[in-house]
This record gives sequence, C-alpha cells and structure tokens, in this order.
Amino acid sequence: MPEPTKKEENEVLAPAPAPAPEEPNKEKEAGTAPAKEPNKEKEAGTAPAKEPNKEKEAGTSPGKDEEDASPPVALPPEWSIGESPAGEEQDKQNANSQLSTLFVEKPQGGSVKVGENITFIAKVQAEDLLRKPTIKWFKGKWMDLASKAGKHLQLKETFERHSRVYTFEMQIIKAKENYAGNYRCEVTYKDKFDSCSFDLEVHESTGTTPNIDIRSAFKRSGEGQDDAGELDFSGLLKRREVKQQEEQPEVDVWELLKNAKPSEYEKIAFQYGITDLRGMLKRLKRMRRVEKKSAAFARILDPAYQVDKGGRVRFVVELADPKLEVKWYKNGQEIRPSTKYIFEHKGCERIMFINNCVLTDDSEYYVTAGDEKCSTELFVREPPVMVTKQLEDTKAYCGERVELECEVSEDDANVKWFKNGEEIIPGPKSRYHIKVEGKKHILVIEGATKADTAEYSVMTTGGQSSAKLSVDLKPLKILTPLTDQTVNLGKEICLKCEVSENITGKWTKNGLPVQESDRLKIVHKGRIHKLVIANALVEDEGDYVFTPDAYSVTLPAKVHVIDPPKINLDGLGDDNTVTVIAGNKLRLEIPISGEPPPKAIWSRADKAIMEGSGRIRAENYPDSTTLVIDIAEKDDSGVYHINLKNEAGEAHASIKIKVVDIPDPPVAPNVTDVGDDWCVVTWEPPVYDGGSPILGYFIERKKKQSSRWMRLNFDLCKETIFEPKKMIEGVAYEVRIFAVNAVGISKPSMPSKPFVPLAVTSPPTLLTVDSVTDTTVTMKWRPPDQIGAAGLDGYVLEYCFEGTDDWIVANTELIEKTKFTITGLPTDSRIFVRVKAVNAAGASEPKYYSQPILVKEIIEPPKIRIPRHLKQTYIRRVGEAINLVIPFQGKPRPELIWTKDGAPIDKNQINIRNSETDTIVFIRKAERSHSGKYDLQVKVEKFVETASIDIRVIDRPGPPQLVKIEDVWGENVALSWTPPRDDGNTAITGYTIQKADKKSMEWFTVIEHYHRTSATITELVIGNEYYFRVFAENMCGLSEDATMTKESAVIAKDGKIYKNPVYEDFDFTEAPMFTQPLVNTYAVAGYNATLNCSVRGNPKPKITWMKNKVAIKDDPRYRMFSNQGVCTLEIRKPSPYDGGTYCCQAVNDLGTVEIECKLEVKVIYQGVNSPGQPVFLEGQQQVLQVHIPLDISSFCSIPLT
Repeated sequence: MPEPTKKEENEVLAPAPAPAPEEPNKEKEAGTAPAKEPNKEKEAGTAPAKEPNKEKEAGTSPGKDEEDASPPVALPPEWSIGESPAGEEQDKQNANSQLSTLFVEKPQGGSVKVGENITFIAKVQAEDLLRKPTIKWFKGKWMDLASKAGKHLQLKETFERHSRVYTFEMQIIKAKENYAGNYRCEVTYKDKFDSCSFDLEVHESTGTTPNIDIRSAFKRSGEGQDDAGELDFSGLLKRREVKQQEEQPEVDVWELLKNAKPSEYEKIAFQYGITDLRGMLKRLKRMRRVEKKSAAFARILDPAYQVDKGGRVRFVVELADPKLEVKWYKNGQEIRPSTKYIFEHKGCERIMFINNCVLTDDSEYYVTAGDEKCSTELFVREPPVMVTKQLEDTKAYCGERVELECEVSEDDANVKWFKNGEEIIPGPKSRYHIKVEGKKHILVIEGATKADTAEYSVMTTGGQSSAKLSVDLKPLKILTPLTDQTVNLGKEICLKCEVSENITGKWTKNGLPVQESDRLKIVHKGRIHKLVIANALVEDEGDYVFTPDAYSVTLPAKVHVIDPPKINLDGLGDDNTVTVIAGNKLRLEIPISGEPPPKAIWSRADKAIMEGSGRIRAENYPDSTTLVIDIAEKDDSGVYHINLKNEAGEAHASIKIKVVDIPDPPVAPNVTDVGDDWCVVTWEPPVYDGGSPILGYFIERKKKQSSRWMRLNFDLCKETIFEPKKMIEGVAYEVRIFAVNAVGISKPSMPSKPFVPLAVTSPPTLLTVDSVTDTTVTMKWRPPDQIGAAGLDGYVLEYCFEGTDDWIVANTELIEKTKFTITGLPTDSRIFVRVKAVNAAGASEPKYYSQPILVKEIIEPPKIRIPRHLKQTYIRRVGEAINLVIPFQGKPRPELIWTKDGAPIDKNQINIRNSETDTIVFIRKAERSHSGKYDLQVKVEKFVETASIDIRVIDRPGPPQLVKIEDVWGENVALSWTPPRDDGNTAITGYTIQKADKKSMEWFTVIEHYHRTSATITELVIGNEYYFRVFAENMCGLSEDATMTKESAVIAKDGKIYKNPVYEDFDFTEAPMFTQPLVNTYAVAGYNATLNCSVRGNPKPKITWMKNKVAIKDDPRYRMFSNQGVCTLEIRKPSPYDGGTYCCQAVNDLGTVEIECKLEVKVIYQGVNSPGQPVFLEGQQQVLQVHIPLDISSFCSIPLT
C-alpha cells in the first residue's frame, strides 16, 4: 500500500472547514484499509509495535492514529470500501498478546453505582526496559481516553525504583450510566506489545438508564473540557421555537449507508445527526467486505445486528462439518455459557442468544471453527425520551423563588437544563436546584436576581422545550431617612436608615466607598441598615450617603466631630527636659490636637516668644507647634511655657531646655613607671565637664619623631590611670588624653614628657663546667634567649664557697665571651657559680650552676668516638680528597699515635692534625697506595684506647684479557672472554659489548652491564662482516681500553630475501584539552598575581587570554608565558578594577577549548587583612608550587591568597 501523502497528514492534524466528496479513482488507488482488530493500534492514537509480519499483512503504514479522535472531515482515500484480511490480523495480534510478558498485573472488570468512583490498575515490569513503556486506555474499540481526561476521568502513573514496576491507574470519578461498556488497556515498548480488555458495569442508584439511540452514541463531546468523556447534547441545542416532533417511521442508518454512494455519506450524517462519521464508516467497511468462500462455514454471520435495549438477539452460523468445535468471542475474549449467553446446536447450525441486551453488549463478536472465523457487529439502541409538557414563560421579582416545570415521556429520564444555550450544572453552592418527581422535572432558582433574566430550555434525547424568565425589581420606599449628627471626639457615631425592602446597599463617605474595619462596622438586618463608628476621630467627619443596590435612591447625612485642645509631651520623658548641644540648632516640635485647630503661644520668664525670623522663634501648624533656636548658647537654658486655646477650651505645659557642650581637655599626663614594652600613665580630670558628667577617657600614644597618634583603647577608660602595652623597646614615646562626656570628645591634652621603654635581658642559658684543675675552674654558657632593644653589654661571673652566702665577682670588668676561668682557688674546696647578663637597663636574673664544683683535677680515661660511616670500609676513588675527623675524650690531654698496616705513617704523604677533642687524617689526592688499615692509639697515663679504620682507594679496571669468537650461525655470533688482570681494587660489576661493521668500523653498543664472560649477539645483518670488542666495568666506570676480537665474523647469505617491516606512522595529533583547570583566585591589591593552567594538544595549540570575554593584547600590565604546556598569566600589581572573569582559550586545527575562573582583588590597609588571612610585605610575591600531572612534568606558580 502506498505511504500517506502530505495532504492526508494535514487532514489528520487539522479538520477541514467543509466536507468535500471523494473521487471514485481515489478510492481505487487507496487500496484496502485494515480491519478493526483487538489491539487497535491505528484507532488508539499510537503507532503499532514494530512487527514486520503484522505490518505487511495489515496493508497500511503506521502514523494514522489521530484520525479516530478528530472531528469529521472530507473522506480520505483510506476509508474507501474494499477487502481486508481482518481475521488473520486479529489472530496474530491475539497470539502476540498471549505471548507478551509486559503486564505483571492486568486491570480487572468491575461494577460501580451511579455517582461513585472506581479505579482500574495495570502494572508493567520494567526490569528489562530501558525507558518507560507507552500505555493507552480505550473505551469500546475506538475512543482514546487520553483526550477525555477531566473532572470525571483521571490517568495516573507511578514508578517503584526498588521493584522496577510501573503502575498505571485509570480513575473514573462520579460514574454515570453511559460510562458502562467495554474498556481496553494497551502497552507497547519497541517490538513488544500487550493488551487486556475489561468491562465496567454501572448500576442504577435512582431512576432508570437514559435511552440513547445508536446515532447519539457517536456524538462526541469536546476534548479537554470538564465533561470530557461524557455524551454531549449541546450540539442539538439551537435558538428556535419549540415544536412538537412528529412521529417518523424508524430508519435504519446502517442500511442507508450500505446502499448509499460515498459522495452521499456527509449528507446522510448531517440529516440524521451523526457526528462520529469515521467510526460508522469503519464498521461499514467490515460489513461491506466480500467474504471469501469458507471451508468451515456453510453460512456465516450477518455483517451487523441491531437490537433495542433490554431485547434479545440471535446469532446463527451454519457449519460445513458438524464435528468442528465452535467458540464465540466478544472483543477477543471467549464467551462462556450463562443465563445471559445461551448456546444451541441444531444440526449444522450453531446459535447464540444474548438476553436482556444492555449498552455494554454493543461490540464486535466473532465465532471460530477450526482455523477460520467470521465476525459481526451488534448495535444496542435506546428509545428516545420525548417532552410531553412544555416550559412556560414566567415573570418574578428579585429575591423570589422561581420554579420552571416540564414533563417527559419516561420516569427518571436523563434531562439537561440550559440557560441561554449553556448547560446548568447544579451543585451544593449553586442557587440552581433540580427536582425530579417521576416524569416531572423542575428547575428551582433560589433568590432570583436580574441576572437570572434569560431563556431557559430543557433537552432530552428525543426533544426539547424553552421558555423565557423575566426578573424585575420591586418599588422601594424610605421608611426612616439618615439624620445629621455632631459628636465629641472618642464617642460613637451611629447612622441608621430603614427602607421597605430587604435589599443590600453601599455606604460612601465624601464620594468614596466605606471599608469595614475593627472600628467601623456596617450592619444590615432585614430592612434596617446601620453604619456604626466606635471612638470617633476627626477624620470621621464628612458627608455620608447610603445607596440601595439596583435603585437610584440615595440617603445623605453629615457628621461633625469636635475636640478640646491637647498637648502631647510623651516623647520628652518624665521631667519634660530637652538637652541640646551648644552651637547646634534646636527645632522642638510638640504635637497638639483640637477641633477647631487651637492657637499656640510660647513664653519664657513671662516674655512671649513671637513668630518671625529671630534666633529664638515659634512656628505654628494645625497639628503641631515648634520652638526654634538657631545657634544654641549656654544662656538659652531655662523653662519654656506653651499655652493652647480654642473655642472648646485651653491647655498649658512647661518644657525645660538644657544646653550642654564638650568638656575641657585634661592637663598633661604623667608617666610614673616604665617597663620593657609598657608604662603607667596617670592624669587629673578636666576643670569643666561641659555640663554633662565625664563618661571616660581615650588614650593615644606616638613615637617622638612621628606625627601619627594611635588610639590605645576603644572602650572608655573609667579611671584616671592607664597602662599602655606593646611598645617597642628603645624607642621614645609620648602620651596624651581625651575626656568624653555625653556630648562628645574634648580636645587632646598636652603630651606627656618623652619616655623610652627598656628591659633587662633574660638569664644566660646552659651554664656548664668546661674544665677543672687544682686551682682553676673554667665555666661556659650560652647567651640569653631574649636580649631586647637595650642590647647586651657583657657578663658578670660570680662564685661563693660552700657554706657561705658571700658572692665574689670573678671578673672585674664585663666580659663579652661566654667562657671564663676562675683562678686562685684553693685545692679541694667546693664553690657555687652563677652568671648574669648586663645591659643599659641593668643586670638580668642570675643563672646558677645546679651543684657545687670540687676544685681538683680529674683523670678521665680515653675513649675514641668512631663515626658510624667509618666503622665499615671507607672507599674513595683515585684523585679524591680524604678528610677523616675522629673525636675522642680523655683528661689530661691524651697522647695520640697513628700507624698504617703496623708501620708508622709517612707524614709527607698523609697529614695528621690533633686537637684536645679530635684528630684529623687528611689526604689531598688519594692514590691506590693509600689503601690499607689505619690504627689509632689514644693514651692517658696508664689508660690506652685503640681503633682501626679500613681505607680503600679504587680506580677503573683494565680491559678483558682475551676476546674470542666461539661460533657463527645464521644471524648470531657467540663470544667469550676472560676477566681483566687489574680489577681497579674493587669487584667487576659487568661488561659492555660493542660491534662494528668492517666497512665503516663505527662502533655501536650491543649489550651493557652484562655480568657473564660469554654472550650471543643476535639480529646481525646478513652479508656483513663484524668485529667485536668488550669493556670491563666496576663501580668507578668502564675500563679506558677495550679488547677486540682478532678475527672477524662473516654473516653469510643463505638465499633468504629479507623484507623490511612496514610501520605506519603513529598519529600524534590531538585536540586541545586542559589537564589542569583554572581556579578561582584572591589577589592582594598592589602585589603581582598569577593565573595558571596546563593544556596539551598536537599541533601545539595557540593560547589566548581574555578578561570578561575580551582578548588581552598589547597590555603592559599583563605578561603571558607558556612553557611545556603550562600557561601562565601574570597581572602586575592588580587593583580592584582588575577583578573579573578570566578565560584561557586554546585553539588548534582539531578544535577549540576554553576554561574560566574568577579573580577577586582585595585591598589591604596597613598590611593587615581580615583575621586568618596572610599578611604580605611590600614588594614580595608569594608563590605556591603545585605539581600538575602533565605529559611533561612541570610546576606552575599560583598566587597564595
């Protein structure tokens, strides 16, 4: 079958404005249309699953799903009459549904009462699905419920992640009788498909099921509206006079369509009110198809059957072979015998009766015999409901109850009411109520208004009636009018009126609507209207008008509010005192009230203050009076009086004004005590406190040579003594004081006399005994840990004999060295020793030796301290220097003797230097003859200590003795050699083998660091002649000469053709890629900052730096570097203007890549930033080294922020 044309697709998406007849040749070209099978992919609104066999047999292409849901349009070619293998396609789709495993839980049929809710649930296993499957819900065989979702139908879907199950729900809300019928659920995923049918029965709660004929069943309601999914009768409502419908003979629309030409379909549908023409034609195509001769059926089912609701229908087929088994199906589900379905066998005839037919029986039926089947359509219709008593025109007044009444031909029939063509939907909050009393239907309107004036109509399935309702107003009389009122301030205002009707109205004040509040209440009780205002205010005065709704009558009244004068002094405090700073302007505004506005008079000492332009003047306003003093002076202090007066009374008040100033400066402070970084300052309070108590003092200091004062306290000092700290030793300082009262800070006092903070040093450290003789004691120590700005002048060493407290100074003058010998001491005496550090501030605390010292020389046995690296053989190369330091102990000074291999050392070749604590062996240029065992003997009187040191001087080895070619085969040569005679005084660690072509005699290394004395050389060139040589190697390196083979090795040709392998060039090209990104950076204003990243790519990418998307070019403030893939942008001494977004762009032939970061420049004042951040010195650049894993290892510098 040919693919659908563009014209056909447009017709599916948008309905045509007018039907157009189809040409006969178009019908012929269109081919055949697929029959309506259970899966209903085409009718459901989605493309069928991708099964090639099914598509081939169906004879049509997917994509025409939307046709069934669109309004009637001109007939496309697909609807032309022809044959279709409906039976085969249905069998395959049924088989596919049975084999599918998509559903883990299928929706089950159910029943519900009218007005109740019901939910159908389907579950799909998604363990093997990569995405959500497609679900479709249908009513009957063609209606896609996705477009009917609204207040009566809701579709929901959820997904459980743990069990991986999709749950799809269809909820029907407030079910109606016409919702009953067969429903179907279809699920598709790629090439998988599954479907399930289920029935819904709606039981009557009250009344009977409305009768709707077959043509009404195909009238659709608008999609997406609140009543989506219901039958819509609004299309039959037209503004016309009500006429009694004449009895017409029953017409079978199906027979008309079967016998009519395709060009007459639109005319028949319009004449008989059929709006779902497409659904009718799809059924008609199956009824018109030419049945092929069947081997199983002698007579098949009729194309269609029609039965009235509640009637009985009989299906008959005749079999060619009575032994065949027959099964009956409804919408693909097998029918079982019951009281509703009765089966009979008469010879070859197979009969099925359906008793008490209802709307849910309207469906497709088919019977199978063996491998063949035949199908039919059953249509269940209802008799129309007629209007037997018409509506009557009615007149009423506003507020009355109105009832519009009609009668129909059936009890409890389905009837709809309309107002001006719009359906009336009653509800709990609606003024419209519908009463049904058998055949009588009444529309009740509670409290009619003028808006209810309209044309009302009632419609049934077989007729309609309309009438006009007119609602007018009743005449209004004023029983009690409003009266003018005069009210004192704070009293209640009550405006009251009464009219003849119980109607609402509006209150206005000065032409504006009155809004209710906690203070203002509007009362409406029956015919009485009140406006009550509690606690009347001045702004409540005005013209009030009450206007009844819907009437042009107005009721006016005037309200007048009066009030005696009052003075509000709440903001001045308990004693009504106002404080003003001398020299400032005082503008004292006092709120006043009174109606009418009172007159204010200010006075001081019985002298009135006039209004005008003087320095002290009064200003009066309706709601306040103001006292103005332009430049306050000390003499302006005093009591001021206010007098208010109006026709309602008088008011008086007094205010005290106090003028204050800053205090005088204190006298110059005195510095009473000084320390290393502190001092003590005292001062006297100022003579004049400015009229306000002194709250405290601020203290400042500065260096004598500086002009910059620094505040020492930020909280006021309440006392007249203060201790400044954190001063620098040796620097002269001055101090001054500020007095503070409630007005402000005084001028500074005169500075104190200059003073210099100084401090003694800390005690010396590590006082120890260096040596002791029979008459002397030598002490040594370390300088103090803290010296201070006064420096260190020297040390004083003192001692005292054990048992006395008399300390004797050992040195008459200060000594600068940290070692001193106390002489002239008696032998065998015991002394205590201490030392002091002395500077300009005095002597420090003494450092004591912990125990008494015995004045007597002590013999200490000798002991040699051999360093760890000399306890094993000491190896040096020829020509290197040897410098060995061996510490030892012993007292008195020991005697040292060196020998080499048992013989005295030749001091012309080896230098020996001895001291009191160590001995040194020094050889400027080592030779191999210096190798040997060196012995050291240390002797103190009769005590002797010995130690030995092995020294080995090594050199490069000699060449191997003999190199021979043992064998030559193929491309290989076997070599052997003997070790060298001279190993360089150390073990041979390996050999290096080289080869040379006889033609060029250029040597190439074949093997390095080879440990054996034989080797096989491989991969030699055939036809060449080679010589070989071998180097010996030890820890000093290769031998200077090599031993070469005497004869050569010829690599003979064996007839083989050697082909060089072909290697493809490796593609090293690569698009640029950042291996280390830019990071957001903080920089300090005035200090260089750098931004770093790393990039790789081949060809080498071009690097461009940008700031705020603008390329940086020829700007001397920026320097750009690129080294081994590391890109750096240096910003010289940035300012806050240099902050922003910086971008690095890398471009080569294979692509472009960008990376961004943000730079924020912070300004640091006086070298101090916020707590926790580093402080940089001027001119320094702080750099953090970060290792970045690149193809070529490197480091990049990132500013430390």
